[in-house]
Amino acid sequence: MISLAGQVLYTKGSLIQLKKSLELAKTGFELLDRKRNILIREIMALINTAEEIQNRIDLTYSKAYKALQSANIRLGIVDEIAKSIPEENGVSISYKSVMGIEIPSVTLKSQPVKNYFGYQKTSILLDEAYQRFDEVKRLTAELAEIENTVYRLAKGIKKAQKRANALKNIIIPRFESQIKAITEFLEEKEREEFTRLKVIKHNLGK
Repeated sequence: MISLAGQVLYTKGSLIQLKKSLELAKTGFELLDRKRNILIREIMALINTAEEIQNRIDLTYSKAYKALQSANIRLGIVDEIAKSIPEENGVSISYKSVMGIEIPSVTLKSQPVKNYFGYQKTSILLDEAYQRFDEVKRLTAELAEIENTVYRLAKGIKKAQKRANALKNIIIPRFESQIKAITEFLEEKEREEFTRLKVIKHNLGK
């Protein structure tokens, strides 16, 4: 029980309420600590996946530019031909909640690779370059989702850690201190009451 001035009253009711609050605080700390550990494991797995995708992107980019360079040598600069390829507009982003954290889901509309520049004035080298860059585009969308997820999970970990620290270092010790003070006060009061009753009984005996 709390007084109007915001101070804890030294009563049995206050003691019972504080003990319940302490248990809730301890449970909250355990849940936050568990959430933090789960999110850390999830981030570590995502980081490994991101590194794999980045390596694939680097390798594919290397092959794509090599094919493009060969196509430029064979066909001349192909920037005019490249303009025939339409801009990508099939990217969509949605969100899902993971342990209270909004996580993005990046979707790139799947469609077959088309030949937009014909076969008569081009070569297979240009086809390969186009296919490689298309693969890079899809890998980049996948990587963007993972990196954004890692960023949001890291913020969630920081927030959970901050709350857990507040419970562990401030709230729980405060409850324990208040419980100890009230318990000692009530025990002392009981001893005084016992002594008073003993004196009364002794006086009545006379």
